[in-house]
Amino acid sequence: MFAISVTLISVQLFHQAHLQSLPSPSSNQLANYAATHPNDTTIFAQNVFGITYPTLSYSLGVNGMPFLQDQFLMEKLQSLNRERIPERVVHAKGAGAFGYFQVTNDISKSTKANFLQPGKRTKVAVRFSTGTGESGSADTNFDMKGFSVKFYTEEGTHDIICLNFPVFLVRDPMAIFDAVRARKRNPQSHLFDPNALFDMASYRPEMTMFLLFFFSDIAFPKYFRHIDGFAIHTFKMVNKNGEPVYVKFHLLSNQEKEFITLQESFQLAGSDPDLMLADLFDSIENKKFPSWTMKIQVMTFEQAKAHPYNPFDSTKFWKEEDFPLITVGELVLNQNPENYFVDVEQIAFSPGRMVPGIEASPDGLLHSRMFVYPDAQLHRLGTNYAQIPVNSCPFSAQTYQRDGMMNVGRNGGGSPNYHPNSFHGLNSNSASHAKQHVYAVSGDVDRVDIGRNDDFLLPKHFWKSRGSAEQDRIIGNMAAVLSRTVKLVQDNVLNNIIYNIDKAFGDKLKAALN
Repeated sequence: MFAISVTLISVQLFHQAHLQSLPSPSSNQLANYAATHPNDTTIFAQNVFGITYPTLSYSLGVNGMPFLQDQFLMEKLQSLNRERIPERVVHAKGAGAFGYFQVTNDISKSTKANFLQPGKRTKVAVRFSTGTGESGSADTNFDMKGFSVKFYTEEGTHDIICLNFPVFLVRDPMAIFDAVRARKRNPQSHLFDPNALFDMASYRPEMTMFLLFFFSDIAFPKYFRHIDGFAIHTFKMVNKNGEPVYVKFHLLSNQEKEFITLQESFQLAGSDPDLMLADLFDSIENKKFPSWTMKIQVMTFEQAKAHPYNPFDSTKFWKEEDFPLITVGELVLNQNPENYFVDVEQIAFSPGRMVPGIEASPDGLLHSRMFVYPDAQLHRLGTNYAQIPVNSCPFSAQTYQRDGMMNVGRNGGGSPNYHPNSFHGLNSNSASHAKQHVYAVSGDVDRVDIGRNDDFLLPKHFWKSRGSAEQDRIIGNMAAVLSRTVKLVQDNVLNNIIYNIDKAFGDKLKAALN
């Protein structure tokens, strides 16, 4: 008993000493706040002037019940029930920061977008996120990562939504629902079930490229600072002469990359589940500001017509040897959020939020996400989510949309609330700069598969480009997860996917499973 007591005391003393010696700003945030703010603030509730004893309820004696007249108690209980907004279906857990984007190269021949002109500096907000885990899940959970950027430009906000993979799971918007379901919890056991993802992938060869990235080193960054961001979709840029090109956006980390293993990701999920969130906060507080270089790939309309596979297929990437990376500028994060809920949880992104000079391509998946992202924000944050300060800027457009819950703006004041009108209401933007590129489309209306190519061409190219050490890690990672599936799924993955990439790959994975 004495030995146990000594051990417990030693452990407690160790933890106390450890906490006192921790140098990280994230672990000392409260102490840092107290050191810079005087202790002279009085509690004023919404419906009560002053609270004399903020920890005690109005009650009938020592053993009596509390009174409903205690408005402060009622207010606190009601607030507790309502303090959580609906969680994001995907990318629920995230870390945020603010900074700026500085243009360092002239790409004006490709776009008239004001914030991409030479020398321009634009304020930005960034949110990094995990993939399908819930808000309380571990940062290092085995999954893709999100990397979204909001540019507060002089023409309104512009969003670029990235993943740390250059491809998406599926190319048809109809399959988004199923892809999300296959990576969420089992409807009966409520456990994550690898059978679902692998089973779906074995019937959709378009997911092959995603699976390879999913089990490669790129899927295991140690910190958010180390991830590259890929906007997935093809966009269209238009210059001041109305000349269009197709582009892909990339945000490449300037930090020396560190990756962890699958085993380390599991260990860190238990020992340090907020590792990536804390690292980002501490790096900025310690003035080691992380940065990324924005680059684009450019494809002409003529090149798009002649391309060997559909350039608007989001399950494919453009080879850099065919479409070299062109530097645009540098993104720097130098400010942590003042309040997580206000600045990070309420931030709302959409791939359809674009300024003049950047437009949508024929990518059907992009068009569907241009709908589903704002719709998700309407559900999470309400009809006036764009009025939340983190989602707006001084140059945000005024509209005839009025009223609704959480309307905290001027709501149009006394101006007319219909259009057209004779009483000096808002005018349409007829400026030539805002005019979008005009193009013609034709074709048969049908349910079609946009993939006009071999879904294994790029996976073969990717597999051959990996070194033998990373190939072995991909096989080991895939075997570790695939071994938890039933044999039917294993056989389908091997025969329908892996052997179509490389026979030796299939043989090694099969041996690892056996």
